[in-house]
Amino acid sequence: MNNDCKICVLKSKAAETLGEDHLEHLSCNNAMVRFKKGDSIIKQGMFSTNVVYLRSGLAKIHITGPYYEQIVRIIKAPCYLGLPTTIGDKINQYSVTAIKDVEVCFIDINAFRLLLRETEHFSYEIILELCKNELESIRRCANRTQKQTRGNIADVILEFADVIYESDSFTLPISQAEIGNLVDTSRESVSRILTEFHKDGILKITGKKVEIINKKSLLLISQNG
Repeated sequence: MNNDCKICVLKSKAAETLGEDHLEHLSCNNAMVRFKKGDSIIKQGMFSTNVVYLRSGLAKIHITGPYYEQIVRIIKAPCYLGLPTTIGDKINQYSVTAIKDVEVCFIDINAFRLLLRETEHFSYEIILELCKNELESIRRCANRTQKQTRGNIADVILEFADVIYESDSFTLPISQAEIGNLVDTSRESVSRILTEFHKDGILKITGKKVEIINKKSLLLISQNG
């Protein structure tokens, strides 16, 4: 499906800086594709020929290591996917899978590079996004290794509330096993800690529906690790 970038209401901050001619260039060199929950958007080890822009929906970044597959991050649109690989390498270094129905724009890499060369404001926004992603990766790495499991699970719940859904009531988009994978613990540990949060009046959990009842306590658990 073709995508007219000039009238799109879901432009990236970088694309919002472009003039009409460059937006026309972008429109002529990208295609919008819809993916269902569970569909693979990017596959680790495959050749990368496009810049990928997550236009709407949720996805997970995951990487297959020497021993098992690791979920690295849950990401919310709008954002670019795999920029370091596309610009700095040719082979995808990780996979991205839809965890909700998503819309994705595939942008020709040469067209994207032309925009980087010709438009400084566009380039600045791309660099800014890359910097934010690197800082977030460093923060996550430190938290994962230095915090206890309760603190890491509190972080996951707070991220869903504050970043992903922007609401203290939401439905978990991933399973308890996937949460465990995200914070390097077992599904049983996730289940036990969520049950403790429920019994302590911090969360109200009904199936996959979560409501934060005592956010102050949840923040303290997150901060104290």
